[in-house]
Amino acid sequence: MSEHQHDHQFDEEYFHSARYARVSFAKYSQYWWSNRYYATLVRKHGPQSGKVLEVGCGLGHLLEHLTPQYEVYGADINEWALEQARRNVPAGHFSQVSVEDLSAYEDGQFDVVIAKHVVEHLPDPPKAILEMGRVLRPGGLLLMGTPNTDSPMHARKLEKWVGYQDPTHISLHSPAEWLSMLHAAGLQERKVWSDGFWDPPYVKVVPGFIQRLWYGWPGGLQAIMGWTWLPLSMGESLLVLADKAN
Repeated sequence: MSEHQHDHQFDEEYFHSARYARVSFAKYSQYWWSNRYYATLVRKHGPQSGKVLEVGCGLGHLLEHLTPQYEVYGADINEWALEQARRNVPAGHFSQVSVEDLSAYEDGQFDVVIAKHVVEHLPDPPKAILEMGRVLRPGGLLLMGTPNTDSPMHARKLEKWVGYQDPTHISLHSPAEWLSMLHAAGLQERKVWSDGFWDPPYVKVVPGFIQRLWYGWPGGLQAIMGWTWLPLSMGESLLVLADKAN
């Protein structure tokens, strides 16, 4: 796949595709809470000021939560998405670059790098993680989320599992494989956890609204409180906080 083709996978049509049909960008929606949660993690586990880069920043809504406390930067391959991000975060600095080639940024330029459900879309995630490690300062923090192939719901739902519902998920790996890539980039995990079961139905005979409450409350409570306590056996995503060696 060429860079041009990859770029057009994440344009306006992508953000209005069936995958996003049920996604609300409104305040207090699941999408809003997810972005707020990642921003809370940066504040709790990273420095209280400095430069933050989000790779695959999309529409910029996560970075919006981090201003004005941080100087925020966004990298994305799609110009349409970046146009929306510039409107949503006027104080941000945005560049049309690939995660696998962050040459627009200097070594050690950032205090925090965020990769929220980006690496599974990439043809060469080890190269991208090396680049993320390069632009982090020594002692800097990486926050990464990606589908958790060790999720018990993967085995239960099989081809209907959430990780398979986006055709642009071309790099699905086990948690152990992702951690190995981080180690190769000079990054050491500080915390590894998950985000709950937020993609019902998981049981055929139980009404959907009951399943959303029953399965969703642990992840929802964790997101609201900013905790990092759910194990990989209790969630659809792998979340990692990793430090770059000094």
